[in-house]
Amino acid sequence: MNNPNYNFREYEAKMGRPMNVAVAGATGAVGVEMIETLEKRNFPIASLKLLASARSAGKKRMFKGEEITIEEMTEESFKGVDIALFSAGSDISKKFRQACVDAGCVMIDNSSAFRMEEDVPLVIPEINPEDAFKHHGVIANPNCTTAIMAVAVYPLHKAKGLKRLIASTYQAASGGGAPAMQELIDQTRAVLNGETNIEAKVMAQRLAFNLFPHIDSFQPNGYTKEELKMVNETRKIMHIPGLMLTCTSVRVPVMRAHSESLNLEFEQDITPEEAREILSKAPGVIVRDDPENKVYPMPVDATGKYDVIVGRIRQDISRNDKRGIEMFVSGDQLLKGAALNAVQIAEVLNR
Repeated sequence: MNNPNYNFREYEAKMGRPMNVAVAGATGAVGVEMIETLEKRNFPIASLKLLASARSAGKKRMFKGEEITIEEMTEESFKGVDIALFSAGSDISKKFRQACVDAGCVMIDNSSAFRMEEDVPLVIPEINPEDAFKHHGVIANPNCTTAIMAVAVYPLHKAKGLKRLIASTYQAASGGGAPAMQELIDQTRAVLNGETNIEAKVMAQRLAFNLFPHIDSFQPNGYTKEELKMVNETRKIMHIPGLMLTCTSVRVPVMRAHSESLNLEFEQDITPEEAREILSKAPGVIVRDDPENKVYPMPVDATGKYDVIVGRIRQDISRNDKRGIEMFVSGDQLLKGAALNAVQIAEVLNR
């Protein structure tokens, strides 16, 4: 359940004690956003460590006007650290988990390494902030598409009881990190220059002027890991283990910010007008829904924004009742889908 006493937009007025913070994976796309988000939200920091691989050690990064030297991450890095924001990949998270726990440091991990472990909370602060306090040294950040979707869906679930959800995702290159974003730039330039031999080295297929329904590896049931993350993580975060949910994930030639088309079925009747009213009061959500005036969610508008944009809300005309609606959402994969959510979890722990 949401905590009615926690207002994310007024967080700075309720800041707790300054904390010793580390960012692991500080040179990656999400790590950079984590650093910037800590600064923009004025998170109370006593000290900040920036950790990365040996090849990045010695590089500099500005934070609040001060130059910080990036250090090589070792098992000794977490001594004296209160919170470590991890975005260095599953293998690195697994490698340094015990070092964090032994040091008394809480790992807030952006990878998929621990999300479905029973004793690891999977947290979206707008939905289940109280779960964060059930941790045993590790708190998991959800998959980017899960976070963007759940922030928009959960308020409707609380009001009407979600029964079934069919999702189609349109995921930007940012989901593959900085190398995938650069590959999209390089491929686009190559196509526009008339080149015909366009190689895909980072992503599964050529993305420039293309799209493909393949994100992460395919599983025996025909779904990809990305699609199954959406299913399993949503059930865990929203505490609906029996939720009927299916997903198709598609990579699209957008630089940043994911979008999703959602078909929702509820236990109770719901109209588009009711949905707009509910979502207009929901934390982390902006309603932009005026199609006649070309107002609807788009990744170009969601880029760089903390809130998830929701629109194209309409009754599901395939049904003979009013228990179904359709809607479209866009959200910044690097912010609410990753860095922002991790910092918000830290804020919850700090309040």
